[in-house]
Amino acid sequence: MKKIIRVAALGGAVALALAACGSAPEDTSTPGSSGSTAASVDFKACMVSDAGGFDDKSFNQAGFEGLMKAKDELGITEAHVESSADTDYTPNIDSLVAENCNLIIGVGFLLEDPIQTAAEANPDIKFALVDSAFSDADFNPVTIDNAKPILFDTAQSAYLAGYVAAAQSTTGKVATFGGIQIPSVTIFMDGFADGIAKYNEDSGKSVQLLGWDKAAQTGVFAGNFDSQDDGKNIGQSFIDQGADIIMPVAGPVGLGTASVAQAAGNVAIVGVDADWFETTSYGPIVLTSVMKEIGPAVFDTISEAVDGKFTSDPYVGTLENEGLGLAPFHDFDSKVSDDVKAKVEELKAAIISGDIVVESAASPK
Repeated sequence: MKKIIRVAALGGAVALALAACGSAPEDTSTPGSSGSTAASVDFKACMVSDAGGFDDKSFNQAGFEGLMKAKDELGITEAHVESSADTDYTPNIDSLVAENCNLIIGVGFLLEDPIQTAAEANPDIKFALVDSAFSDADFNPVTIDNAKPILFDTAQSAYLAGYVAAAQSTTGKVATFGGIQIPSVTIFMDGFADGIAKYNEDSGKSVQLLGWDKAAQTGVFAGNFDSQDDGKNIGQSFIDQGADIIMPVAGPVGLGTASVAQAAGNVAIVGVDADWFETTSYGPIVLTSVMKEIGPAVFDTISEAVDGKFTSDPYVGTLENEGLGLAPFHDFDSKVSDDVKAKVEELKAAIISGDIVVESAASPK
């Protein structure tokens, strides 16, 4: 209930469509079965996705890859279960508790309540949560001894993407939108907006951002993370308004946007979470991607737990610790000028040094 109230307070989020409960956990009982020669260890790491599923080409998939790497390289066993709606989260987590997991990782902000409830009820099990910290009923931060937040100050790398997008736009209009108005989404949009503003300041131009007003914290949201049709409709609306570069922060919804961008023939996409050139079929239209290194963060969290070094201290990915990154320009590399590339490196160094502070209300505190 706390999360429902918070999402509503943050922007009138639309609840995900209800569906049948998720499937039973898929249990891999043989460590290293993907070809690793890692010695077996007596440790079971488990993961539950949000409604996007593990093949979302985004953060769920990245987290799952970290789990599989831990299985192969650390010799652990693992179990994982996909959610198809928000009503699945609690029963799916309960099923993993029953699987005698040593560590249970939830992927996504919307799993905060069920992960927190399970952690408090099962102090002998370790928990981790990607993209959210923990809080009380009044949204004050709390520390849970057996639960670790895995967070990313994504505004930093989105700032770089916004600068590049503004520099590359030929129409003077770029766009962004979110799945649901929650901090792990709006943090991208805030950074993107600031990067565009920086480009305008440097160039004397006035590239316009459609879909998000950072000052007002209002913009366009699909209300879900799974409807590609919604992504098509929102993307086409932006294209009709003249946007030639779009950053969807909406999981699989963004794939619908990429499909209409591809059909338009003159519209590029900025991917999020992972390198969309590598993880989707839309590589030729992907200008770059704002990457959260979720897989390595998950792997490191599991490794710490295996080694008896697990703590409740949050992991915060930044440009400085390489928990964030901007993907290569791939097919656009020859179209991005050397001056823009040099400026991006200059801005990155300034963010790392603290000379530039990218501010977002959603940044990890």
